[in-house]
Amino acid sequence: MSDTERKDTRERILAAAADIIAEEGMTARLSVRAVAARVGVSTGSLRHHFPTQQLLRDEVMRRVYDWYLPSTDIRDTAVPPRDRLVECLRQVLSMTGIGAESRAAMTTVTESFISAEQTDDVRETYLAIQRDGQRRVEAWLQVLADEGALTDTGSIPRSARFLNTVLDGLALERALPSEDSLAQLETETLNIAADAVLGS
Repeated sequence: MSDTERKDTRERILAAAADIIAEEGMTARLSVRAVAARVGVSTGSLRHHFPTQQLLRDEVMRRVYDWYLPSTDIRDTAVPPRDRLVECLRQVLSMTGIGAESRAAMTTVTESFISAEQTDDVRETYLAIQRDGQRRVEAWLQVLADEGALTDTGSIPRSARFLNTVLDGLALERALPSEDSLAQLETETLNIAADAVLGS
C-alpha cells in the first residue's frame, strides 16, 4: 500500500467516525467494527491507523475544533503578546455563541456529560475535548514562551488548565441571564487571566 493510499484510508476512517458522531451525538460509541464496516476496511487496518478508540476519538475531535476554530494570529509579533493570547481565548469562547445559541450549547453539554449516564464513551468524549483544548492553549503559550513573553515555561500545562477553566466559566455565564455589559466583563476577565499567566 502506497503512502497516498494509507493517507486516504486514514482520512476515510476519520470521516466515517465523524459521520457516526454527527448522526448519534458527541458521545457516540466509535466501535472499531462499526467504523471499519462503514469505511470498508478490516478492523486490523483500522487498528493500524488508530490502535485505540481513544486515539481515533481524539483525532476526530481535533479535526472538529480545527474546522470550527480557524488558525489564530498567536505568531503575529506586531501585536502585543497579551492581546494575541486574549484574542485566541476569545475565538474559543465565540464557539459557544451568545444568548439562545449559548443556552443551546450549554444544554447539549449538560445533557451529554452531566445528566447522561457516565459510560466509558461519555468519559472518553469529554476527555478528548478537554485534551484538545489543553493542547491548543499549551501551544499558544509555548509560542509566547519562545518569544520570551512567558518566562516560567514549566508552568505552561498549569497555566493552560487555568485559562481553560476561565473559558468554561465564561461560557457558562453566557448561557445564564446576565447584564447588558457582558462583553465588556468578558474582556476584562480575559485580560486579567492573560496577565496572571504572562506575569504582566
